[in-house]
This record gives sequence, structure tokens and C-alpha cells, in this order.
Amino acid sequence: MEVRRFLGACLLVSAAWQFVFQAAVLADDSDKQGAGLLDAGRLEKFVDKLPDMPVLRGYGVGEGGMLVAGELTVGMYDTTWKFHRDLPATRVFAFGTSKETATVPGPTIFATRGVPTHITWTNHLPPRHFLPWDRSLATARPRTGVPTVVHLHGGVQQSTSDGHSMAWFTSGFSSTGPHFSSPSYSYPNQQPPGNLWYHDHAMGLTRVNILAGLLGAYRVSDPAAEAKLGIPTGGGEFDRNLVLFDRDFTRDGALFMNATGNNPTVHPQWQPEYFGSVVVVNGKAWPFLRVRRRRYRFRILNASNARFFKLSLSGGLRFVHVGSDSVYLAKPVVTDEFLLAPSEMADVVVDFAETATTSGAVVLRSDAPAPYPGDPGEKADTVAVMKFVVSRKPEHDPSSVPAVLMPQYPKPDVREAVLTRRIAMYEYTKNGTDEPTHLYLNGRAYTDPVTETPREGTSELWEVINLTDDNHPLHVHLAVFAALEQRSLRSVDEFRECMRGSASGGAGGRNDAEACGLPQHLAGGRRHAVPRQERGWKNVFKVRPSTVTTLLVRFRPLEEEAEGRSGRFPFDVTAGPGYVYHCHVSYFGPRRQRDDEANEDCALARSKCVKS
Repeated sequence: MEVRRFLGACLLVSAAWQFVFQAAVLADDSDKQGAGLLDAGRLEKFVDKLPDMPVLRGYGVGEGGMLVAGELTVGMYDTTWKFHRDLPATRVFAFGTSKETATVPGPTIFATRGVPTHITWTNHLPPRHFLPWDRSLATARPRTGVPTVVHLHGGVQQSTSDGHSMAWFTSGFSSTGPHFSSPSYSYPNQQPPGNLWYHDHAMGLTRVNILAGLLGAYRVSDPAAEAKLGIPTGGGEFDRNLVLFDRDFTRDGALFMNATGNNPTVHPQWQPEYFGSVVVVNGKAWPFLRVRRRRYRFRILNASNARFFKLSLSGGLRFVHVGSDSVYLAKPVVTDEFLLAPSEMADVVVDFAETATTSGAVVLRSDAPAPYPGDPGEKADTVAVMKFVVSRKPEHDPSSVPAVLMPQYPKPDVREAVLTRRIAMYEYTKNGTDEPTHLYLNGRAYTDPVTETPREGTSELWEVINLTDDNHPLHVHLAVFAALEQRSLRSVDEFRECMRGSASGGAGGRNDAEACGLPQHLAGGRRHAVPRQERGWKNVFKVRPSTVTTLLVRFRPLEEEAEGRSGRFPFDVTAGPGYVYHCHVSYFGPRRQRDDEANEDCALARSKCVKS
């Protein structure tokens, strides 16, 4: 995957995946995916109970009950997992403390704010991948083994522990990436309480490895501060993680990933996006959960490769949003439905006491087009995600949702920005076709020198110019940001051609928004309101096609004053390989700007932080 990295103080660089047209080398089992694609309609919904994933405590308990740093060893194993009652066990790659306890998704790690968690990630994967791995992409190239490296998404940690895409390693360290230093990572957890997740981040393999099962949830809690809120917290029956993704299967239960390109004349294996017909929650296809007539908290992660979820509840129930990505909101926000992009997280409370007593079930459903946003006027089918079976018995609910959550975080203030950067997303197609072959940020490849060098302790305004036809969930490592504005471009084709200049093949280009008349192309353009539940500090935001999205990016801790750190992180941001930013849609090949999973299709950019 291609991502921009922050080096030193915070130096960001743009990058994109490039196609290398050479023979693709497939996995050893790719030819065995001929059992026939499963008709998902034959699987009965709501027959499997929603699993509770294993919990790992990311801290220790010392003398007198004092919390001390936690020491964990979490492995990646080649094992099997049962996705549905009527499907045979499926071969997967899974996280766990042993092969016998490994799960998809992996164990949920509970960390405590201010108490470090040290994790040694171990690779026990076989010599070859069981899914198609297109090595014609810009990818990790081991002598043998499946490359992996783990990124804690939303974590604030030194870049040596950030899961740099070129810090991969294989089983027994038979092969390692150029930025590999150690499989042992340190997570300070010196950040606000909230929701994170961990997943594979290896170059050119993120999409395939996550598809195989390498993902899991991670929480940072602040028990004293959160207990005052009154909402369900601390895990247990009423505070649950919901990890959503989509998959396809063959009739014999194997995961299916097409190894034939959708346009073989352009590339023999390239698939722009992966969409599965089976919706999976916590490792089960369309599960059910028995709930009582009271409030439940759901920390919802969209861990799909490319699918957006537009979530709603049957029976008129509503969501009360208390957090977005890794940070609490200042105040609760009520919605009837909301859009969740790949890698994005929503922290919501649902009150099942509002369910009609005559109804015993509530269905969580989605009606987002795939790919999103779809064609103009396209109406997507509504698909089920999971079902809640609601008890008819009333009961006392000690929980509540306060009028104010965590207002202490600084409000976004554009006056803090020390400079404005323009980040343009370009998509290039093969002449005579509409098939994209690669995607660049600012007309530069991921391997080009770093061009973004934010200074630690500062904030910047980023104007993200999306000149592609896709909605890109933009993710920035280390930093948090606030979405301030999103405006449509007028005469976008004219503006795009000017920006690309003579670089129709992708390299270089004019890339001068001022010379191409950006203000004139924005004048009179539609303003898209930032959803109320997304107006706090985030680490993923949906960048609409043909728009300019203005972000206030903060390269300083959110709670710096309370911590007495005066704008500095609790580690050296200039050490290590640096950080990246990217789109979080993972494709089969390098092409667009997306998150860590942009390995295969999204553009990546590197950044280097510098000390103030």
C-alpha cells in the first residue's frame, strides 16, 4: 500500500500506487478457488449469535493495585474460522495469543490512558499466501513467507511503533523490509480515551492480509473521566465493539478473492475494489444479539476494504453519537442514519427501551451504493447487517446520556494554522479506457522525496482537492484533524486538465491550483455540510469526489495543557522511518489515495515531522 509518511518532526509526502506491468505471481492456493462462488442468498440470516471477541488487558497490576505497563505477545496464525452455521470452517490468518485462541477479528485490547502497552507481534504465517497476491504491484518482496506489519490506527506513538508499510517481516524473520527494526512495539496510550483498531499494514498486501483476517479492536479508557458520563463503559454486556466487513465465499467455505482483472487488457489481475455479498459482524455472517430493554453502547468499526455502510435501525430507533473515530464528542448528536467509510469508527448509544413492546426485533441495515457514491440518481438496495432480539420485559436502566460529554478538548481554530497545504488527488487511466492504473498525490509517487514536513506543536490547513471520481476516506497517522468545509468544484474537467498539464501518464504535471484558478472554480460551488457527528477531532474523513475539503490538521497532543507538554508529544517524533497519510480503501493494486491499505490501490504519502 502507498501511504505518505511523516519523518522527523512530521514530514508528509504524497505518494501513489504504480502499476508495474509484469507477470503476476499468485498464491499457492489461488488456483483452488474454482469450487464455485457461493450464492449468499442461500445462507439463512440471523442464525449465529454475535460473538464476544477475547479480551486482552493492555496493562498490568502492581503492588497496591497500581496499574503498570502491560506486556503482551500477539501472534498472526494460519488457522480456520467458522463464519456461518451452514458454512464449513474457513481458512484465515488471525490474531491471537496462540493458534488455538486466534479469532477473526482478533482479541480486543483494553488499554488505559497514560499506562503504556508493549506488544510483541509475532508472525507464524506459512511460506506462501492462500489468497491471490499480485506481485506486479509496488509491494513487499520477501524471499519467502507472508510479509506483515501491524499498525495501530488512531494510536499516537513513535514511528518505530507505527507499523510503517516498509517495516514488514516474515515468519522467523527470514525476510524483512528496509525499515524493519523490531517486532516489539510500544504504545504510550497518552491520548484521550476512545476507539482504535489494529490491522496489517504491509506494503502491497494490506488489502489481502486484512481480507484474510488480520484485524482487531483496541480501546483506550480513562475510567475516572468516563464513569462520570453515565453511559455504558468498561466493556461487558452493555458496551460492545461491532466490527463490520464484507466477504465472498466459495461453496466449500473458502474466502474468495477474484484473481482475474476486471479488464485484463489493462492488467491481468487488477480489481479496482473488493465487495463481498456477505456482511460479517464480529466474525459471523448476519448475526443476532439478544438485548434487554435498556441502553447499549456500540463502538462500530467499518473494516471493509471498499464498502461504505449507511446505517439505520428498523422500528424508528435512533443513534446517539458520543464519539467519532478515536475522540469523544463535546456533546451527543442524535441521528436516524449515518454513513461510515472504510476504517471509520462511530461510537453510539441505542436505547432499546424505545422499541415498541409489540416488536421483538430490530434490524441494523445499510443502503449505501457499492462502490460509493455510485452513479447519479442510483438507489441502492437495503441490506441487513445484523438483528437485535429485544426482550419484552421492561427493566430499570441505571445508565444515561449526559447533555455534555467531553468539552475540554480545544475547539478547531483556523487561526492556529501556521501554513496552508494543498493536496491534490489524481487518478490516471490507460489511454482509450476508463480503467485506472494508478493514483498520485500532488503528481508524485510514494518513493519520491518527502514534501510535507509539518512542525511538531503546530497546526496546518490542508485543502484536499479530489480530482477523482471516488469518495476517499483520508487517514492521517499521528495527527488528528477537524473537517471545516467541503465545496464542490465547478467545471471540474477543465480544472483537472489544467492541473495535470502534460502529465497524462501520471508523473509530474502542473499541479498549480492557483495558476489553474482554484478560487474561480470554487465560486458558486455547492457547500456540503459536515455531518454534526463528525465535527469533532477525527483521524478519518470522507473526501467527496470533485470537491475541495478543508481540514485543520493538528500536529500536537489534544490535551497538551493538562499534560504540561506545551505542544510536544511524549516521544521523539523525528526518530524512525516517519509517518504516512493515505486513503483507507484498499484495492487489489496500487492506484488511489487511501489509508494504510492503500497498498494495493490507494495513494500513499510520506511525511516527516520536525521539532519546533
